[in-house]
Amino acid sequence: MQYVKFGNTGMDVSRICLGMMSFGKPGAENGVFPWARDFEDAKPIFKRAIDLGINYFDTANVYQMGSSEEITGKLIREYGLNRDEIVVATKVHFDMRPGRPNGGGSSRKNIMAEIDHSLQRLGMDYVDLYQIHRLDPYTPMEEIMEALHDVVKSGKARYIGASTIFAWQLERMQQIAEKHGWTKFVSLQPQYNLIYREEEREILPLCKDRKMAIVPWSPLAGGRCAHPWGTVTERNKIDAVSPAVWDATNDVDKAVVDNLEKVAREHGRTMAQESLAWMLSKPEITAPIVGCTSVKHVEDAVSALDIQISDEEVKALEAPYVPHIKTGLY
Repeated sequence: MQYVKFGNTGMDVSRICLGMMSFGKPGAENGVFPWARDFEDAKPIFKRAIDLGINYFDTANVYQMGSSEEITGKLIREYGLNRDEIVVATKVHFDMRPGRPNGGGSSRKNIMAEIDHSLQRLGMDYVDLYQIHRLDPYTPMEEIMEALHDVVKSGKARYIGASTIFAWQLERMQQIAEKHGWTKFVSLQPQYNLIYREEEREILPLCKDRKMAIVPWSPLAGGRCAHPWGTVTERNKIDAVSPAVWDATNDVDKAVVDNLEKVAREHGRTMAQESLAWMLSKPEITAPIVGCTSVKHVEDAVSALDIQISDEEVKALEAPYVPHIKTGLY
């Protein structure tokens, strides 16, 4: 395993982050990821990840309505991981009590409540990284940044980060924190993969300039960059989230995936290995967050660290891409 500093901090993270979204109570009645793996099914996947040196685990309060956090904490205790050596990240924003007053968002009230709920589910005194899952348009940025600062100063989080957001919004929030002497974001979790590269225009250069860690979500586009186009899996048969994110651009994305399949085959690699090797070749990327529902998924992800791809191969993989409308902000 390779380890790197987390942006402009002294914290060490593995270059592959295990996305804990894959774990939680299965079934649509328990959240929007009905394909999630329960604790027993998660155990061999998590065990293989830690055996391969992964020390960075990313979850969120909303993943299967809290059961992902519960299983994350339970897995960490099951295998006796040293809390001082691992990095645990979670998020806040989406509704945990849909339709109820103060059921979600990033108000001071909700941030202060949800960090406590997350810690209780995780069975931890603190998280290493607390992230806003999206920007709350109904809460002043000053309120969000001060509340996150207070979470850090209370000892409940070591660092704060943001997820999918516009560049101007991220920069404005960083400047608000600087103006008041509050804690700044140390990381960004954007959508970034071979079929969605819009963040190369503004947000990735901004993060690089600010020395922020970049930890992409869905580096394999929900599996679309891991299988030949049209492959039916147990996940995508019941996954309603991926179509909402990517179906609108199927016409242009198919060419990218077909090309990826061709290039991977020419080099004797799986499509997942090729996709992740492409991403890891980007010097600004800290650690892609890889969701795994099998041991093989973990092994493919970690094996990509040993693949060196040429500039010509990068150009070949990127050639079919055309501009997209910025998505994932809901």
